[in-house]
Amino acid sequence: MNTEGPRTRPPASAAFDAQVTGIAALGEPIRRALYRYVVAQAAPVNRDQAAEGAGVARHVAKFHLDKLVEDGLLDVTYARPAGRGGPGAGRPAKLYRRSPRELAVSLPPREYELAGRLLARAVTTAERDRVPVGDALRDAAREVGESLGQRARQQAGARPSRAAVLATTTEVLSECGYEPRTDAAGMTLANCPFHALSQDYTDLVCGMNLELMTGLVDSLGRSDLEARLEPCPGQCCVRLIKSDAPSPTRRPAKDPGHHEEAPS
Repeated sequence: MNTEGPRTRPPASAAFDAQVTGIAALGEPIRRALYRYVVAQAAPVNRDQAAEGAGVARHVAKFHLDKLVEDGLLDVTYARPAGRGGPGAGRPAKLYRRSPRELAVSLPPREYELAGRLLARAVTTAERDRVPVGDALRDAAREVGESLGQRARQQAGARPSRAAVLATTTEVLSECGYEPRTDAAGMTLANCPFHALSQDYTDLVCGMNLELMTGLVDSLGRSDLEARLEPCPGQCCVRLIKSDAPSPTRRPAKDPGHHEEAPS
């Protein structure tokens, strides 16, 4: 994610599958041992060094190292050993090093990086403009919501129908971990991406969610949708409500922003 809002990501299912595949590669003990050896070294290592470090045969090391490269966990570079160069120095050796790719899987989905970026941006703005941090956070959250709404509008195409905009909005919010569920009254956000923070800083996080969703709705140009605080255990405290739909009867939460994990 950049400092201005969520980075553009592949569809939620594709991103999740890629993350799981990368992490699953380390489920194989030899592969995991080779990975841990490579990333612990100060410089890229060759196949022989990795094999010795992990205590496996050279051909075994080669197979698993190349699998780690294929899964995006290691990168390859080529270099001649120090002190060797010029004619007769031979081919450069294949060296392995940690890939810059980041992998993380959270179940249920969490987006603490987004929360951290919003808070960092709010503090920076507050110090620069001498405004309250809470006001700066609300502004930052609303701007991010607007960027999400713009993305949904763009994905819906030229002159989209309301159904098309709702579908792309669902996709965008899924990518952010909200697990949206549409119904006759609007949209329920079945998961709070900032759950742990919401337990200790309920008003702050729920207010941030409300501003984010308000910015999204405003950017969609959907005058028939409204973001409302409707706390309910086990889900996000905000719902997107159709203006012509009555609010459904909902089980009240313990406090205005209380969240609970649904039993597994």
